This record gives sequence, structure tokens and C-alpha cells, in this order.
Amino acid sequence: MSETLRELRRPPRLAPGARVAVVAPAGPVPEERVQAGLDVLRGWDLDPVVAPHVLYRHGQLGYLAGTDADRAADLQNAWCDPSVDAVLCARGGYGAQRTADLLDWEAMRAAGPKVFVGFSDITALHQAFATRLGLVTLHGPAAAGVDFVKNTRAQEHLRATLLAPETVTTIASRGTALVPGRARGVILGGCLSLLTSDLGTPHARAGARGGLLMIEDVGEAPYRIDRMLTQLLRGGWLDGVRGVALGSWTRCGPYDEVRAVLVDRLGGLGVPVAEEFGFGHCEGALTLPFGVTAELDADAGTLTLAEPALG
Repeated sequence: MSETLRELRRPPRLAPGARVAVVAPAGPVPEERVQAGLDVLRGWDLDPVVAPHVLYRHGQLGYLAGTDADRAADLQNAWCDPSVDAVLCARGGYGAQRTADLLDWEAMRAAGPKVFVGFSDITALHQAFATRLGLVTLHGPAAAGVDFVKNTRAQEHLRATLLAPETVTTIASRGTALVPGRARGVILGGCLSLLTSDLGTPHARAGARGGLLMIEDVGEAPYRIDRMLTQLLRGGWLDGVRGVALGSWTRCGPYDEVRAVLVDRLGGLGVPVAEEFGFGHCEGALTLPFGVTAELDADAGTLTLAEPALG
């Protein structure tokens, strides 16, 4: 049986002038999007710096932003740099799991708490930061992602979370309750396919007991979503979960079919399940703090944080 989830340590909020490092621990990033993201961050009166290998591409494996060693070095060096207050991922893609295996977690723990932001493939690093560093992390837009550089809603929600977290303590759903009810627990989750592919690894959470699970995905057919949820159910990973909030399911087929799978696989847990919370691979994606206690009200369609995401 997995242990009940506990609140994690909140990093300090950012202040104007804070230095933020942009890294690419997974997939490669177009230079023009990196520059556009940096312009947004400068507009927030932050001081962005770009890690050395952000614009690299692996010679043989073009889906990776440089070698595993280079990506890991960029992340670790940025985290361990005392002048850096936050580390933002440029994008997801694929490769974060390979990066996680090369990080010196003892050195990163010694560097102290900082803000970490990313989503999609970065789910693997969110899990590792929770299990290895015990830190709250932000599941939010990638600093060079199309949504971040072009969507005001995504930008403003992340900006407020970073600089004025006390102003964003409630996240509202645009959908309905798939299973009614209210529940309180510690937020965890991310991209469903990454949660399942992380099972059994040394960086993954042992289970969702005591947690409010936030899940979403992109480009996964309904039967594959069924398969992944079934794997979590069969493995006992969802035992003791207190509630589930669902994000976007972009390019996953007709939403009625996706919803049917979600109801079928999650409805038997006996906990509140609510949909369309606007996080993940969607336009105007909202930022979620993993490791913070919150209350899910499926009927009202709200997720209310017990305390701000950052200290």
C-alpha cells in the first residue's frame, strides 16, 4: 500500500527582477519561439537567461533537444546557480525521463527550493521533483510553447501564479461533474501517458492515495486512454485517491467517446470526478501547483487551493 500523500514545500514567489532560466530537458525548440517567450518574460519585469543547449538537436535522435547529458547539465546547472530563482521548461515533447536519470539529486536538493514550471512530457520531472526534492512544482505553459507566446489567458494565469499567487487560489471548470461530490487532498498528476510510463521507476510517486489527481493528454485514442487508466487501476496506483479533475483531451477523438471512457474507468472509484478544468494541451492552459492541498467541488466545478501555490 502506498503512503498517503503529504503537502510539499512551497518555493518562494518571484519578485520583479527575478532571474529565470529557460531549459529544454525534452524536445527541441525553434529559436523564434524561444525569443518570443523571452520577450513575454521580460514584459513581466523578469530577467530570463537561456541555458547553453536549449537550441540544440540530437544528431541521431531528432526528437531530443541535444544529448541526454547536455539536457541534464543545463537543468542541473540552472537549478544549482544561486542567482537563478526559477527554472522554466521551453517545451515538452519527449526526453524528460532520460534527463531525470542523469541528474544529481543530492546537489539539487542542497541548492534549495526554487520554482519549476512545465507540462506534458515534463510530468516525469514533476514526479521526480516531488519524490526527490519534496517541492511544489507548477504544471503550466512551456516558456516557448505556442500557447504561452500567443495566448493572453495562459500568460496571465502563469504570471499571477508566479508573482502574486494569492490572487489565483480558485480554478473553475468549464464542464460538469462526471461524479458529484467534494474532496480534499494533495494535488498531483499531469499527462496521463507519462504517469503510466513512469510506473515502477525510482522517480515516480508510488500512488495517488490521499491525492487529488489532475490528468490530461494529447493525441491518444479513447482505447489507449482506457488502457492507461486500466493499468493504473490494475496496479493499485489509484487506490485511495480522493478526487479526480480532468483537463484537456486534444486530438483524442470525439469528446463524447473520451468522456465515456473516463466515466467507465473512473466512475467506480467512488470519488468526485469533474471535467474540463482547462489545463494541459489546450488553448489558454491554466497553471496548477502540484504538492499543494486543495478542495475539489465537482458539483460547483471548482478547485480551491488551501494556500497559494508559492510562498
